[in-house]
Amino acid sequence: MFQKILIANRGEIALRVLRAARELGIKTVAVHSTADAEAMHVRLADESVCIGPPASRDSYLNIHQIVAACEITGADAIHPGYGFLSENAKFAEILEAHDITFIGPRAQHIRIMGDKIEAKKTAKRLGIPVVPGSEGAVTEESEALKIAAEIGYPVIVKAAAGGGGRGMKVARSEEEMRVALGTARSEAGAAFGDDAVYIEKYLSKPRHIEIQVMGDGEGQAIHLGERDCSLQRRHQKVWEEAFSPALNASERQRIGEICSKAVADLGYSGAGTIEFLYEDGEFYFIEMNTRLQVEHPVTEAITGIDLVHEQIRIASGGGLSVRQQDVSFEGHAIECRINAEDPRTFTPSPGTVTHFHTPGGLGIRVDSAVYSGYKIPPYYDSLIGKLIVHGRNRVECMMRLRRALDEFVVDGINTTLPLFRELVGNIDIANGDYDIHWLEKHLAAKG
Repeated sequence: MFQKILIANRGEIALRVLRAARELGIKTVAVHSTADAEAMHVRLADESVCIGPPASRDSYLNIHQIVAACEITGADAIHPGYGFLSENAKFAEILEAHDITFIGPRAQHIRIMGDKIEAKKTAKRLGIPVVPGSEGAVTEESEALKIAAEIGYPVIVKAAAGGGGRGMKVARSEEEMRVALGTARSEAGAAFGDDAVYIEKYLSKPRHIEIQVMGDGEGQAIHLGERDCSLQRRHQKVWEEAFSPALNASERQRIGEICSKAVADLGYSGAGTIEFLYEDGEFYFIEMNTRLQVEHPVTEAITGIDLVHEQIRIASGGGLSVRQQDVSFEGHAIECRINAEDPRTFTPSPGTVTHFHTPGGLGIRVDSAVYSGYKIPPYYDSLIGKLIVHGRNRVECMMRLRRALDEFVVDGINTTLPLFRELVGNIDIANGDYDIHWLEKHLAAKG
């Protein structure tokens, strides 16, 4: 087991990893920008190192400074959390060259799954169902029009190196396809430095279903069920739950077995999430995230398995602590992402939190690094906390969520708490009757 782990992240995920390490008896090192000097993970870590000014590129994305912090403190492993350097293959390779363990998959797997085109080819080879589309990058308009005609409109043009909805355009006709191709390539080049795009069939009312997997890097792997992440705004997840209201037990078992076998065959190490669009009983591969997900507590709630413990155990050479037959699922869980944003305009709302009170009681978990008096800086993602609720079934979970949202108090800044208080009372949400377009249509209808 590791002696000391450096946490190359900030906010609630840094605190989450710190707590897991402490439970395992491992000392921790917090790195931080000058803007995060008073952050909770900095206060609680055994050691802390300032790695630069507020801008992410000069601090949390500064590989040289992070490696230097490891050498100064004697940390023998790094946990990257999510975001920042968590899916940076070069970072993983540099750590290996410095004899520092990266708590995550091998660089080659990060690189494969980070390229959307290569990821799709790999998924297809491993037996994972994929969306009909181009085999690789499309550069010529004539080729794009031919592929779109073969697939059938509507289609979607996506950036090969993209994410977060950038470089992504829908075309419902040949005329729209001509415009979409040029726009998507331009956006992709500007956002990612790579204008390669590919084409897929556009599904009109899909769910977003993801499967949590864990591999030991030696050919053993398990799945931990699915999460439904269909409630999204601008391709960003807002509300996640397990199990999905749309799946039955046989579908759950089928796609779980497909994913765990694929991960085992790949020789994948650590935590990963295989994401799908689901429509009319069929799953279509989107991507694989080679890291811990923001919504991982939902899976922890229904399985009782600490995913960060598993990550650390696997990275240290201890392998998986459970076999597939040991995994059992209990109840239902929902996570709401609480952002420091205006609940109507979604404009970021940095500032000082004057009062912070979290809900409690059976089945309630709050992952947050915020405290009363904390100054939320304007430089980073607006996520300030996650409310995770677990119940014996979905009805109980929704009742408990409604109560927990009413208890949650954050004063001094705007947050998205009012949005969730509205959603929990909506009849479509209560019935589990929603798809990936539902939330944006709902918000548009409100004006």
